[in-house]
Amino acid sequence: MRAPPTRPCSCISGRRTRRMALVWSARPWPARWKAGESLQGCLEEALVLIPEAQHRKTPMFLGATAGMRLLRQKNSSQARDIFAAVTQVLGRSPVDFWGAELLAGQDEGAFGWITVNYGLGTLVKYSFTGEWIQPPEETLVGALDMGGASTQITFVPGGPILDKSTQADFRLYGSNYSVYTHSYLCFGRDQMLSRLLVGLVQSRPAALLRHPCYLSGYQTTLALAPLYESPCVHTTPPLSLPQNLTVEGTGNPGACVSAIRELFNFSSCQGQEDCAFDGIYQPPLQGKFYAFSNFYHTFHFLNLTSGQSLSTVNTTIWEFCQRPWKLVETSYPGQDRWLPDYCASGLYILTLLHEGYRFSEETWPSLEFRKQAGGVDIGWTLGYMLNLTGMIPADAPAQLWAVSYGVWVAKVVFMVLTLVAVVGAALVQLFWLQD
Repeated sequence: MRAPPTRPCSCISGRRTRRMALVWSARPWPARWKAGESLQGCLEEALVLIPEAQHRKTPMFLGATAGMRLLRQKNSSQARDIFAAVTQVLGRSPVDFWGAELLAGQDEGAFGWITVNYGLGTLVKYSFTGEWIQPPEETLVGALDMGGASTQITFVPGGPILDKSTQADFRLYGSNYSVYTHSYLCFGRDQMLSRLLVGLVQSRPAALLRHPCYLSGYQTTLALAPLYESPCVHTTPPLSLPQNLTVEGTGNPGACVSAIRELFNFSSCQGQEDCAFDGIYQPPLQGKFYAFSNFYHTFHFLNLTSGQSLSTVNTTIWEFCQRPWKLVETSYPGQDRWLPDYCASGLYILTLLHEGYRFSEETWPSLEFRKQAGGVDIGWTLGYMLNLTGMIPADAPAQLWAVSYGVWVAKVVFMVLTLVAVVGAALVQLFWLQD
């Protein structure tokens, strides 16, 4: 399996929101309890940002997302072991630990939407006349998130939400919101890459796999068995293949797109206007969208975050996929770990957004690839913390501190330890390899 980044967790902490991009190492641990001990470094970094006198007054939360949802599907007892381990370790910390929980996919998408709109100030504003005003609904921004194991789409549609299982309702600052949200498990970046590789193996079983999404001249050797351990893979490896598979890139974007499209079931939505893919209901897109996490990181690498048209995005990615591996490797020194996957990731995101979510040439300009909103790093974690602490009240605010992020962070010290989707994906890889 490809290794995720090598640090244990992600933190939001202290007087300013800060994402430290710490995720779990894929190196095998000698015992499951180290899943909890590995959070210690992240916790120590966060504590440095909080005055010692405030430690006991600082609430701490831990939330797990799609990777852990996958692990629970595969082995619920292992998932319980991990939660028990992290609860034990964090419970000994000098802060006020409020517990660990596994988030539903719908919650993950909804919290990302809250984070974006809270950062942008589109939920409520304090006017120059000294009054609280609710910005027009058309200023609300949809949220597109992609982790390692899942991807989410959340927005306020222009009409009623016909499938109530995809509806999330909030009352924030005295206003009611009904958003459409859906989380696609197994459609995160890492699980997509694994499913893509398995699909190619199944279609052309051989000791040497010619991979159209890897650049020409690239070659690597992968262990075959771990690819089939994910609950996202619903097949078994061909019996004739060796334990290790040699993969050779051909740099063929057309063949790569064809292989990626096999990961979707577009025919299930044929002729249906309110449908995305795999038979999932989705109302027509409405308003502006912010795409973050792996959406942003992939397109930022490809230099596609400046409002380029859909046709330009398509051309740019295809041209990158056709570049020789040695040339790309030389052009981006020190990035060897992630370089081989940018072609597949770019074409996958393009396919998901254009053919899946149905962003057209006309609606593409409403889509922005962002890392931050209003100076706040975008992700589900801030929305999760705001929900748990009640920092966004249901009733209309009476004083300025209720909405102003800058004033609020000067008054409240907080810390959130989060197991982001890629963390969960790394845990899944870790424990599958140990089974």
